[in-house]
Amino acid sequence: MSAPPATASWASADPYALALRAGHGPLFLRRADGWLLPLDVDRWCARADAVDRAVLDRCEGAVLDVGCGPGRLVAELAARGHAVLGIDVSETAVDRTERLGGPALHRSVFAPLPGEGRWGSVLLMDGNIGIGGDPRALLDRVVQLLSPGGLLLAETAPVDVDERTQVQVVDVTTHARGGTSFPWARVGTESLLRYAALAGLTPDAQWTAGGRRFAALRARSTDPARSSAEPPNSAAVISSQRGRNPAADWPVADR
Repeated sequence: MSAPPATASWASADPYALALRAGHGPLFLRRADGWLLPLDVDRWCARADAVDRAVLDRCEGAVLDVGCGPGRLVAELAARGHAVLGIDVSETAVDRTERLGGPALHRSVFAPLPGEGRWGSVLLMDGNIGIGGDPRALLDRVVQLLSPGGLLLAETAPVDVDERTQVQVVDVTTHARGGTSFPWARVGTESLLRYAALAGLTPDAQWTAGGRRFAALRARSTDPARSSAEPPNSAAVISSQRGRNPAADWPVADR
């Protein structure tokens, strides 16, 4: 599997960093034709709500939150005593996550990551199925990260859509834009299930709550490509204790 090409990310764009520091929007992804997709910065910067917590109740084993943003989900899992790690390409997001007490790394999902092949659960929330603009490539990468039989918990678009496009981060109140455009995708549940089948993930559950749609997908319980990987209960699983360096608990080979 080849990763999508390195591009400027919406999460490293200046309007996004400013919004996270302020704790609120409005912020949008803007297509070239002018269509705007609102980003729910206010909710992301708040504590995990009832809908979020119900998703987190399904988590199994150590949890990797891909595109953790300002860290509400990582902080909630850490408070519950879960082994958890957030990753994000935004330094501002990582800083905010750590201030909430959640371990996080400034890292792309397509870069080498701790514990590959040993995560019990991976989260793709808040539209993060769109990362890289290629859902199939992203799901292939998730399969590499999950332990055999591990669980992907993904939030899909509220409508049936399968769109790949170029977008730009904009603040419509100041007309600030986040640099160059970058690839993004929007995927509804039906489209996600099609891509998931190609990646070797099987449906586990689907549900709607609070106007948001979710799907749980499970990796194969055995994968010949991972025959040499360490078992999921190896010493690589980190502690979620607050105030610790998340990378310090992982083997050097996994960093």
